[in-house]
Order: sequence, then structure tokens, then C-alpha cells
Amino acid sequence: MEIAIAALVIFVGSYVQSSIGFGLAIIAAPLLFLIDPLYVPAPITVSALTLSLANSYSHWGSISFRGLKFAILGRIPGTVAGGLLLLWIDQQSLALWLGISVLVAVLLSLSNIVFKPTPGTLFSAGFLSGFMGTSSSIGGPPIALVLQHQENDFIRANLAAFFVISCLMSLLMLGSIDKFGMQQIRLSLPLMPATLVGYWLAMKTMHRISHQNLRRFSLLLCAMAGIAAIGSYWL
Repeated sequence: MEIAIAALVIFVGSYVQSSIGFGLAIIAAPLLFLIDPLYVPAPITVSALTLSLANSYSHWGSISFRGLKFAILGRIPGTVAGGLLLLWIDQQSLALWLGISVLVAVLLSLSNIVFKPTPGTLFSAGFLSGFMGTSSSIGGPPIALVLQHQENDFIRANLAAFFVISCLMSLLMLGSIDKFGMQQIRLSLPLMPATLVGYWLAMKTMHRISHQNLRRFSLLLCAMAGIAAIGSYWL
């Protein structure tokens, strides 16, 4: 039963991310943490890697590796910092950090802050993405905030390409600190079909659904999940 619920959550997150460029981990992480803390961050990162590979393939022609290089450079120290955080905090504190990360991500997504994609802002966004992504699996919002005023296909393509490299970095870091092993791999495997079904359905129906309505619904769901994660810290 728990596996079925986890797969459903990943399916929804995959559909949202394939439609608007990010969202899988923001939706899935706090909910799956409540089911089993071992889902966060490694199994969700495996799902994000699977999805990002599929989305990168679909939007290959819109990817700009020259623009991504500064974000990738920032991602390296951020990944290390996120891994060190996991060595320092306990499971209960991780629930609190996860909830706070989700709510911060929602607020950033709702904000009217405009950042131009300069080398400096991309490097900073990459660092924050690495720190949040490795420690909580939620690495999309910082880089999405910098790219949010670009054309939709450009956003989807370059977020997907960035996430491929980011997820690989995070998994290598998690493996080095014993947070990604056979136990996490076993949890990851049932999530991969749900990830790809969510991607496939999004490709078939994306043009029929209002981008703004989907975004609002996703942010509402994220906020509720974040509050639930924070609430679990106090219980």
C-alpha cells in the first residue's frame, strides 16, 4: 500500500514537472518523508534524474549549455555543503528542514523578484540548488527563479539539462556519505515507472491544461505538504 501511494505521489510530481519545468521533489519530498524518511533524498533524486533525462531528450534543441555552465559550477560546492548538512542533522531535524525548504520554494515561486541570468546569479542559484537539492532533494526553485522569464520551452529544456547533471552530482555525494545504497535503490525502482507514466501523460495533455492553473494547484499542494512536514517535527 505504501509503495502504491509513493508511486502515485511521484506520478503527480512527474506530471507537474514535465508541464512547468520543476515541481517533482517539492511535491513528493514532504509527502514521501511522512511515509518513509528513506525516500528523502536519494530515491526522489533517482526519480528526478529519470524524468530529467526524458525531458532533456524531448527538448534537446532548446538546451543552452553555455548558459548553464555557471549554474553547474555553483552546484559543485553547493552539493558538498548539502551532503555535509545531512551528516550533521538528525531525522527529526530533516523533517523541519524539508518543510522549511518547501515553503521557501513556494514563496520564491510566488514572488515578483526578477533576476537576470547573469554569470553571478546563475552561480549563486546553482549553489543554492546544490545545497537544497542534496540535503532535501528540492533543488529546482533557485534555478527556476533565475530562468522564469525566459520562453517556456527554453525553461523546460534547460532546467531538465541542469537537473540531469545536478542529480548525478547529488547521488555521487549521497553515496560518499552512505546515504545512497541498496536500501535506497530498492525504494527507487518502483518509482521509476510512475515517473515515466507521469512524463508520458504530460506530453499528451500539456497543451490542454492552463499553465497558470496547474502552477497554482501545484503550489497549493506544495504549501500543504510543507506545513505537514513541519508539523511532523513537533509531533
